[in-house]
Amino acid sequence: MTSPRTAWRRSAVSLAVLLALAGAAQAQSSNATLRGVVAGQAAGGADITATNIDTGYVLRTRSNPDGSYALVAVPPGNYRVKVVSEGKTTEQTVTLQVGQAASLDLALDAAPAAATAPSGQTLEKVEITGVASVDKKTSEMGTYVTPQQLQRLPQVTRNFLSQADLAPGVNVQYDGEGNVKIRSGAGPRSNVNVFIDGTSQKDYVMRGGVTGQDRSRGNPFPQSALAEYKVITQNYKAEYDQVGSAAITALTKSGTNELHGDAFVDYTAYNLRAKREDEERSGRKVESKQKQFGATLGGPIVQDKAHFFLAYEGKRVEDPTSVVAGGGYEALLPAAARAELGPAISPFKQDLLFAKVDQVIDDRNRLELSFKYRKEDDRKHIGDKEAGSFSSNDAVDEKRFDVRHVYSADRWTNEARLTYEDAFFSQEPVSSAPGARYRYVTGPNGDQQTEVLNTGGNNYFQRKGQKGYGLQNDTTWTGTESHVIKGGIKLKRITVDANEQFNGTPQYYYDIAPGAPTDPYKFEFGTSLAGIGDGSVKGRNTQFGIYLQDDWDVNKNLQLNLGARYDIESSPLYREHQTPTDIVAALNGPDTRPGAAPGQTYRQTLANGGVNIDDYISTGSNRKTFKNAFQPRLGFSYDVLGDKQHVIFGGYGRSYDRNIFDIMQLERTKGTYPNVAIDVANDPNYIGTTCPPAATNCVPAWNPSFYDPAYLRSTFAAGTGREVNLLSNNLKTPYSDQFALGWRDAIGVWQTEVSVSHVEQKDMFVFLLGNRQPNGAFYDTSGGGAPSSPWGYGVPGMGGLILGTNGLESRTNSINFKLDKPYTVASGWGASVLYTFSDSKENHNLTDDFTYSLDQPTIAEVPFLRSTVVPRHKLVATGNYDLPYDVLFSAKLTLASGRYIRSRHCDNAAQACATDIVQGNAFRQLDVSASKMFSIGWGMKMGVRADVLNLFNYRNYDDYDVSWASISGPSTLTPQIAKPSGPPRTLKLGVNVVW
Repeated sequence: MTSPRTAWRRSAVSLAVLLALAGAAQAQSSNATLRGVVAGQAAGGADITATNIDTGYVLRTRSNPDGSYALVAVPPGNYRVKVVSEGKTTEQTVTLQVGQAASLDLALDAAPAAATAPSGQTLEKVEITGVASVDKKTSEMGTYVTPQQLQRLPQVTRNFLSQADLAPGVNVQYDGEGNVKIRSGAGPRSNVNVFIDGTSQKDYVMRGGVTGQDRSRGNPFPQSALAEYKVITQNYKAEYDQVGSAAITALTKSGTNELHGDAFVDYTAYNLRAKREDEERSGRKVESKQKQFGATLGGPIVQDKAHFFLAYEGKRVEDPTSVVAGGGYEALLPAAARAELGPAISPFKQDLLFAKVDQVIDDRNRLELSFKYRKEDDRKHIGDKEAGSFSSNDAVDEKRFDVRHVYSADRWTNEARLTYEDAFFSQEPVSSAPGARYRYVTGPNGDQQTEVLNTGGNNYFQRKGQKGYGLQNDTTWTGTESHVIKGGIKLKRITVDANEQFNGTPQYYYDIAPGAPTDPYKFEFGTSLAGIGDGSVKGRNTQFGIYLQDDWDVNKNLQLNLGARYDIESSPLYREHQTPTDIVAALNGPDTRPGAAPGQTYRQTLANGGVNIDDYISTGSNRKTFKNAFQPRLGFSYDVLGDKQHVIFGGYGRSYDRNIFDIMQLERTKGTYPNVAIDVANDPNYIGTTCPPAATNCVPAWNPSFYDPAYLRSTFAAGTGREVNLLSNNLKTPYSDQFALGWRDAIGVWQTEVSVSHVEQKDMFVFLLGNRQPNGAFYDTSGGGAPSSPWGYGVPGMGGLILGTNGLESRTNSINFKLDKPYTVASGWGASVLYTFSDSKENHNLTDDFTYSLDQPTIAEVPFLRSTVVPRHKLVATGNYDLPYDVLFSAKLTLASGRYIRSRHCDNAAQACATDIVQGNAFRQLDVSASKMFSIGWGMKMGVRADVLNLFNYRNYDDYDVSWASISGPSTLTPQIAKPSGPPRTLKLGVNVVW
């Protein structure tokens, strides 16, 4: 067992050993590397400096005896690179991109000469317009999102992640509530990681990959503060941690030696868009609107020494939605509930702030401090079968601080970083009224309940988040010929927090079938357990990671990227958890249900059903920290002719992510804030007018006192509603194995890439249903119907048994074709085309990161079917063009084959169940944008912009209703028109001022 104190000590020792062996550090993720060879008689020992043209920041190194050199931890930007040796000198300009490993060979002049650019112009007059060295000789698979694409391509919302689908295998989705979701391949959204200036934005508690993005219409970072970013989908190097699919690394803007700023406003409203499909059917258009605004300011504090940068963005949204009743029974609803049907508004508010100060202390030392703040309020649960009164307010409150110090020597560079994060998500009902759930109930025994509409107080309450400190040190050694050796260590102490009180607001069920009573036929409420808990849990996690990477130029043709990392996470909440004694007693106690053998215990019942409950009962000392997260990262690139024009690349890598705390915490919280469900014997459609014999969760008649939450909690004890969640004592960390092979080439002005990849994701978390019938069987066919899950056979005296373990998997094969013509001022245009073909299978449905598989007794019985999240075909094409009269035009086309929906249906007559997969509608969207800048004097410019989103008004859907005609026939899909994916045709207008 590894205690947090021991982990800290071991980490400190490891840090000392690493620094002693490696010397120092490479700036992780966002910084660039510039390496090459100095040619000439005095090439060895040459002094090389790179000066940032905008900030004056200088980096220095010295070439090795063979003339090779490397500048590492280089902040992306425009640089003047100068070589001096024995009175000889040469200069060159280069633009470095985020995370780029660029190559620049330099030849010393025969005699001192004025510095000139390749075109013959003096450097002082050179205008930097593009990248001097294209990063083709790399094993990484991904893409850069350039400043031109980030600024000019049309967007549904100002979310920089919306352009991440320019990389192979990445999908960006706007769901039916306007949430922005990003995933790569068949993995869950939580597998993605985003690095801002090298700092991970990982969400350890919620899904989404990035803090605050689990279910948000907001942006994770102000787009106006970003210069560019890079998306790496495979073959990322060893410095990238806690990522199972795509690693996104972004660079923020910095202040320069000149004071500059800008301000913008984007606006659209209901009169600037087409009707949604639900609005066409209702005949009424919702008066919705969307406004985004912000400003930036940056400049010098001390010329060439210190700079500042500030960015603010705000978003005010009133999105249209539609409250739709289920089953076609809206006419039977009470008048007050019917009045809530139809088009409605879903409001959202967000404020984002970013501040950054950098200082050059001397030629060797640089310091940088940054701060991020995010605040948002989002009204959710309005739409499909959910009225406005039933909505909740989803809030995000996030603060991050980052202090970074870089030391540069002739042969090595060290970057040390201290971070602090405080990120929380909360969800609370908007209304304090009791929840009213209207159902159409048919017998016998109410086994057919059609959900029609939910009104009143929402039943969700939760507050979850993370806060704590991180220490990171990365190193690079460049003193060995042909090698750039990197090493790094990271240590984090994070407090994870969860408070989840399901049904904290009591919920009342009403039968609206003709002749049914007007009083509720059932009610539910959640309650704390005295002396046990209240649905909340808090604890500390210690995370430790270490890596070593060697980028080895074997010769001028072949480069090998040889890396490995190791991660470990100590979680006392999991490791030291003790299963409550009353739950253990119930599991070991007698199985008193009809059908159980005399003297049979529930433990024996589970054993007869293939469940060894000892694998899930924790004593506080029988769980160990997962220690097998060793991750080789191996890549190569081969420059066929040595001219950086024709490159073969490929590699293999293993990457471990993590188990999300929002799932892990259920073992503790579900058992401390149970749900109590009470039937009322007043509805012939349900259980009848009298309670069943020996029923403990039934009352003979309705009592108005049942509307009083205090009365409920003092009258009814938590019993059969107490769901028992247990985790495996040998829980593993999910990982992915990634293989890729590709070819890059230049065809005229086009950069081309063809690649094939294979990704296997394994050991992903899943909850299984542990319930078993008294004879140990899982399926119940005693009634003569179809096999059904044993929902009524939970832990005696409690509720259902849910077992958490590993077992979800996916396998994806992809072929990627990419064409890219970078934009340049000289040509006046740029374009890109990306096509991906994917053959992906999975034994789960991760449409919305669903982690429950409750229809089969084990995950081994779940069939591998086509993925529900990876389109088989996808095409993304973009274009930027300079039109006459200085009009800038851009467009983005996205085409994807329809995603698949997995359906499991059972037939009573056939006494059988089947699982099939049905394809939904194809996704089609074309967005265009046009903008123009005007000079307004005093060194200021004003721009106007118009974006048309979904130009051809294609209908795209986020979800479908599934129905089936027979057990042998395929399911059919009906689009949920109240849940479109993306906007209808929308005109968005914008204005900005630049100075």
